[in-house]
Amino acid sequence: MARPLSIGLTGGIASGKSTVSRLFEALGVTVIDTDIIARELVQPGQPALQQIRAAFGDTVFSADGTLDRSALRRCVFSDQAARHRLEAILHPKIELETQRQMDAAGGDYLVVVIPLLNESPLREQLDRILVVDCDEDTQIKRLLARDAESDEQARRILASQPSREQRLAIADDIIHNDLDVESLSTQVSALHDSYTALAHLPAG
Repeated sequence: MARPLSIGLTGGIASGKSTVSRLFEALGVTVIDTDIIARELVQPGQPALQQIRAAFGDTVFSADGTLDRSALRRCVFSDQAARHRLEAILHPKIELETQRQMDAAGGDYLVVVIPLLNESPLREQLDRILVVDCDEDTQIKRLLARDAESDEQARRILASQPSREQRLAIADDIIHNDLDVESLSTQVSALHDSYTALAHLPAG
């Protein structure tokens, strides 16, 4: 049986990747989200959690021993070396689990959500790249409403990621997310038809 067509879904933070992935899921498409995998890897009892404690100390942990995501976010987005330490712990584990889920998936095509796809080795495993795009001001507004504590922190987070131009440079397909969910749904439906057709083309 031929493996499903693999679509890498990426975009800057607060660009709307989660909303787009839910729309694909509603169409019956398998979605593998590396952010969800990352969260599972730092649950209590997981080896990665102990590695994070060894690398960053107790200041990024809550009193009950769980990871304090806000504290860790502040740490890694204000210190590039700290971000690289965290990536060295998590990224190999994320890549292994993502590959395992891709190998187990069925269907015509699957969507793999990878925020930092520009610099990910998983890029080599993908057939197409779909970028969710919006302007930086929209990202900052969404970040401030969601999980950034200040405009300065929101801009630091954006600066730590590949630029909008770098993301668009690797795109095979683009979803524009400056309007409403209805517009997103229309774009996802059109891509669903396109990807399903591509998956049925003869190999070669």
